[in-house]
Amino acid sequence: MKKIVPALILGTTLLTPIMGFAITTSTYHNCGIQNDEVNCEAVSKTDWSLFSKQTEYAKTKYPLVFAHGLFGLSQIGPVNYWHNIPSDLARQGAKAYVTTVSAANSDAVRGEQLLKQVITIKALTGADKVNLIGHSQGVQSVRYVAGVRPDLVASVTGVAGSNKGSPVADVVKKYIQQPASVIGLDKPILAFINFFTGLETLLSGGGVSDQNVLAALNGLTKEGTAEYNAKFPQGIPETDCGNGEAKVNGINYYSWSGVGHSTNLLDLSDAGMLALNLFHDSPNDGLVPKCSSHLGEVIRDDYPQNHLDEVNQILGLVGSGAGNPVPLYSQHANRLKLAGL
Repeated sequence: MKKIVPALILGTTLLTPIMGFAITTSTYHNCGIQNDEVNCEAVSKTDWSLFSKQTEYAKTKYPLVFAHGLFGLSQIGPVNYWHNIPSDLARQGAKAYVTTVSAANSDAVRGEQLLKQVITIKALTGADKVNLIGHSQGVQSVRYVAGVRPDLVASVTGVAGSNKGSPVADVVKKYIQQPASVIGLDKPILAFINFFTGLETLLSGGGVSDQNVLAALNGLTKEGTAEYNAKFPQGIPETDCGNGEAKVNGINYYSWSGVGHSTNLLDLSDAGMLALNLFHDSPNDGLVPKCSSHLGEVIRDDYPQNHLDEVNQILGLVGSGAGNPVPLYSQHANRLKLAGL
């Protein structure tokens, strides 16, 4: 016993500075619309990594506002759409806000819901503008806000946005939705999906909001995105696989995406991404062709990531190195910081 006590004291003495160095708590915000009012709640995350520490690497001038894609959410229990990304950014000095809109609806409806939250976030932070970051259909949402209220936006970043359509959406519409409508099955199927997307939005803190999966589907087809681009052409390339204008109406436009499919043997969703690749005739991330993702300045369009990897899903089961999306967001925040945004 006499030997154990000194050993415990010595161990505690040695571990105390290490533990103090290892524990870092960061805070970001989850936002949603409840009873027609925007509510943003602080979320604290503790990082137990041995070499974790607070920095100002990602401390942008304007807040970072995230917009999820189709069937997305802010957070339900331990599941966060942007898994560990907002907390990592907050640890590095960023003000990060995760928004919640209808899990399935048209680009315009979701865009208006996002706009309402952007206005509230601007008021809460006292910032003149925000930096918008969207994934998948969320890219259409951030483009909408930038198009109707450019005075509120410093930058728009699209991550795997279906800016020129997804072949998967066209296949679903042609071979599933349209045949189902002929025999009268489309309405019950759509009602079933709308019910569960509404429940998902409610549970994630977004409140009860309209759901319209057919409107979402139509907006992601080649025809639907062409109509949308006619209304909001900012940052869209004129050529099939080029860069769009990097700055429009004082707003900087950026984008990146991946071309991976099966990237982690433990991630069961990779099988779905691999199967969806069969609907494409060009490099893609399972859902979106890399050329369709181009918006403004294209940072890179061939990361070894699939459509879920790009937001660190599912639960961080992604590849290593360039397959890990988390550092890409802090690097981009630093890019915005250096650009004065």
